[in-house]
Amino acid sequence: MNDSPSHNQMPSTEMGKLWATYMGNSMAIQVLNYYQNHCEDPEIKNVLADALKLCHFIIESITDFYQQDHFPIPFGFNEKDVNLTAPRLFSDEFYLHYLKYTSKAGMNLYSIAIPLMVREHIREFFIKVLADTVKLVTKVNELLHSKGYLFLPPSLPVPDKRKNVEGQSFLNGFFGKVRTLHALEVTHLYDNIENNVTSKALLLGFSQVAKNDKVKKFLIRGKELTTKHIELCSGQLHKDDLLAPSFLDELVHITTVAPFSDKLMLWHKIDMFTMKIRSYANALSLNGRRDISALYLRLLKDIGLYVEDGANIMIGQGWMEQIPLAIDRTNLHKN
Repeated sequence: MNDSPSHNQMPSTEMGKLWATYMGNSMAIQVLNYYQNHCEDPEIKNVLADALKLCHFIIESITDFYQQDHFPIPFGFNEKDVNLTAPRLFSDEFYLHYLKYTSKAGMNLYSIAIPLMVREHIREFFIKVLADTVKLVTKVNELLHSKGYLFLPPSLPVPDKRKNVEGQSFLNGFFGKVRTLHALEVTHLYDNIENNVTSKALLLGFSQVAKNDKVKKFLIRGKELTTKHIELCSGQLHKDDLLAPSFLDELVHITTVAPFSDKLMLWHKIDMFTMKIRSYANALSLNGRRDISALYLRLLKDIGLYVEDGANIMIGQGWMEQIPLAIDRTNLHKN
């Protein structure tokens, strides 16, 4: 569908998705610049350069869209939020796990945006960045595998025949005969553990270098919360004698010199914890056992409370940039 005069004004769906995409990629540029400055492996450095190039394309494209629509460009993050000369905080291997972790978040954001976009040029933009992110994460996965860094998903036996579910016991989880995990349950437990072991290492590094006391305590709490979630999800796999991804904590270097501002680290972890909400909710929707459902509901409650506390710190510090709001017609009427 071609753009028409009636579609020239930026719709709310574009405002929301472009804003979130701009904020995330303006942050990513600062992080990736630092990673590139502390990377020795030429193959990993090359994939970091690809990721950085994509982030710059996204920021430049959205800036053009904003200028065309006379829309205020968000503050986002800039070179003041990174110290490129700070000592190395993570090993090269971690950068690959990090890129896979953040690419998943990007793919989720961009894929949901595509059918919601009204104007063709904005929709085409999201189609392109989704395709480029898929290429990036494919290269990341190939490197993880070739270097022996990839923890392979658990293997399940191939069924000898097709069959239907027999009886309500298929849904059991707390009482009676409880079946073993099915393929989608294993898939999402694995995915959530993989995300969380990367998140825990990032939280470990950030908590070492944060200066603001409230931010430091929040990050330490996040590390402890993530550890608990890893143990709970891994426990479900272990019950069926399936292996779970292992921790990446050894990839965090011992330093207390901050490469990033407290604002960036706090915003980054709030943003990525919202990814956990989406990931847990998706896993919940594809689950078939009552005990696994209860587990994800418990995890979602933990994350919801944690994200809210982080938002309160952001607001208290004057760091939270406001996303565009709907008109407050009640207040308008009063005035």
